[in-house]
Amino acid sequence: MNHNTPLSPRPLRHLSEVQRRVLTTAQLRAHGVTADKAAEHARPGGPWQQFLPGVYLLHQGPPTSEERLHAVLLYATRSPLAVPAAGVPPQPDANGPHAPLRYPDAMLTGLAALTLHGFSCTPTLPSLEHIDVLVPRSRRLRSTGSARVIRTPLLPAPHVVTGVPVAPVPRALADAVDRLPDADTVRRLLTEAVRGGHCEPAAVVRELNQARLLSRPHVVDAVDSLLAEGRAIAEDRLYRMVREHGLPDPVWNVNLRLPGGPCLGGLDAYWPEQAVAVELDTRASRHRHRQDDDAEWSEYARKREHLERLGITVVHITPRKLRDAPEQQATVVRTALMASADREPAAYVMVLPR
Repeated sequence: MNHNTPLSPRPLRHLSEVQRRVLTTAQLRAHGVTADKAAEHARPGGPWQQFLPGVYLLHQGPPTSEERLHAVLLYATRSPLAVPAAGVPPQPDANGPHAPLRYPDAMLTGLAALTLHGFSCTPTLPSLEHIDVLVPRSRRLRSTGSARVIRTPLLPAPHVVTGVPVAPVPRALADAVDRLPDADTVRRLLTEAVRGGHCEPAAVVRELNQARLLSRPHVVDAVDSLLAEGRAIAEDRLYRMVREHGLPDPVWNVNLRLPGGPCLGGLDAYWPEQAVAVELDTRASRHRHRQDDDAEWSEYARKREHLERLGITVVHITPRKLRDAPEQQATVVRTALMASADREPAAYVMVLPR
């Protein structure tokens, strides 16, 4: 018997080719193959091999990368479902229009997940000795063979990439960074995450903070580079928004000061005639405590209130909104500029380069 031999009582037509080559003991039993029979086929010289506890490859020889991924997920999943649930339409993915084999309580993470997300600086799948898999903390499951188990109190919503569930980029980054002592490698990963448009810096820093990785000096150094990279990208998006959507040219990167008084703070763009300012909200705090983050937001709010008491309209824009909806953000700024004609003149302020 091999993976081309029909198994009874259920045929394998509903499974993809890779799913026909990688099956669990329970799945084999559902097809009429007992555990003893499976073990017999996996003996030396037999047609099958046991790749992980309870997971069989229905052929001899090295597994493909795709087989390794599915085998690790099958090992980590409590009850893999080979067919879509009733009433759930198939979802398209990179393999075609059919729903992939579902793994309801496991997903790939770490370097394997980043490679599947399309990172160029991560190792290739065949070169990875271990494949990280994320499971609920309540699961009693040990790392073994190629499968390295990572537990979490709450599973994030997975992405489906090439037919397998994959952790979102920020979570996959945190799990990868946790096992990387090399500062250059960590910096390359975080930089590509932002520069490649995979996610925003704030989401990465939030995951690193939750994973308690910001106490490691090489991670903190990489985060500093990440925030600088994210800031530069956001500023470039702001420049393009003004240019491409026909807004009048502002003065860029300035500080405002009351004559003979204190500095009112820095702004990314300012239209003096209309007294309209734009401030990029690039907060991606490394603080460990929520109250510290709240204090940072309170500082933003106090600054905005002070400027608006002086008659200056402040528009806060996040890097994500600039990326996903630049036209909408341009409309917000344009509306503020047009509304200036109906307001009382703003207080006189000094505009200084920042």
